[in-house]
Amino acid sequence: MSELALRAQKLDAADELAGVRAQFVLDDVVYLDGNSLGALPVAVPGRVEDVVRRQWGELRIRSWDESGWWTAPERIGDRIAPLVGAAAGQIVVGDSTSVNVFKAVVAAVRMAGPGRDEIVVDATTFPTDGYIAESAARMTGRTVRPVTPAEVPGVLGDRTAAVLLNHVDYRTGRLHDLPALTAAAHAAGAVAVWDLCHSAGALPVGLDEHGVDLAVGCTYKYLNGGPGSPAYLYVRAGLQSRFDSPLPGWNSHAEPFGMRPAYEPAQGAPRGRVGTPDILSMLALEAALDVWDGDGVSIDAVRAKSLALTDFFLECVAAYVPSGRVESLTPLAHAERGSQVALRCPDAGDVMRRLIERGVVGDFRHPDVLRFGFTPLYVGFADVERAARVLGGLLT
Repeated sequence: MSELALRAQKLDAADELAGVRAQFVLDDVVYLDGNSLGALPVAVPGRVEDVVRRQWGELRIRSWDESGWWTAPERIGDRIAPLVGAAAGQIVVGDSTSVNVFKAVVAAVRMAGPGRDEIVVDATTFPTDGYIAESAARMTGRTVRPVTPAEVPGVLGDRTAAVLLNHVDYRTGRLHDLPALTAAAHAAGAVAVWDLCHSAGALPVGLDEHGVDLAVGCTYKYLNGGPGSPAYLYVRAGLQSRFDSPLPGWNSHAEPFGMRPAYEPAQGAPRGRVGTPDILSMLALEAALDVWDGDGVSIDAVRAKSLALTDFFLECVAAYVPSGRVESLTPLAHAERGSQVALRCPDAGDVMRRLIERGVVGDFRHPDVLRFGFTPLYVGFADVERAARVLGGLLT
């Protein structure tokens, strides 16, 4: 056994989160794609069966009250809140990330007022965020200004209505400076909107601490909610009375069952709702969040292990992969790193296919990026060593 494999064993033996792995349905595959789709928590199938067979099958319409269906978007939002550094009452769960980005950007422009005609967007962002921003700009008579996150402070001014940024770059795993960029947006009088898809559940976010205005995120990555599980929308408490949703549905009405022709928004986080929530996937997500209830399972502990895992992976890659065969795009500095490692490799698509055939699952990003996501709740150090060793064998 190699020195790195022995170290991996020792690190796993000392890992305070190692026991959480048993709460997931796993096999012998090294699963390093939790930044695309998290593994299945063992509590979910039984909970979903209860929702389908008893709550829907037996109680039927009564479950909106008796099973808590109606309050699920806010209740589950309050469970996500500590994972992103938010107090209760500021997060509502529902719809997709794209829909919530649309709500947030349009609401941000409306909050900023008519004198501000520019939406600043991360030019390297996940494509959908850019598409949504362009559409929101057309609808509100604004223009979009795409820049890199590093360029954001230099372009902000009295024309800036909103700034839309990703907390972690989905390609490279670079962690952007949320506190500093939020402060810069506020100094310019703009509204800060953050996409947390690649950070929530993997590292501390500090929404309240850093005064973030609006934030959105998905729940099927590091929160393990399942394929297509509902997204969430954060509206800072002090802005909730000014949050003017572009999608005013009956679920966000102050009197949802009043069926009034005139719209009056609900108070607080519920004004971010739109239509009838997707109960099956929402309650699967609620069950998935149970893994965070154990002793010692905190976002700080997850962050510490995430950095240790990615450090160890980079060390193993350096040891096992021939020099010059791959190039890491992920920053070495902990303050600039999310919970993934992206390696540039000329034949990345074929390499990832062969990795998957050998039981190491990551993903490929066009044109030349091998992407490996590290979910500390179920990924161990032996997984990391094995993945790098298999990669090295393919590239030798």
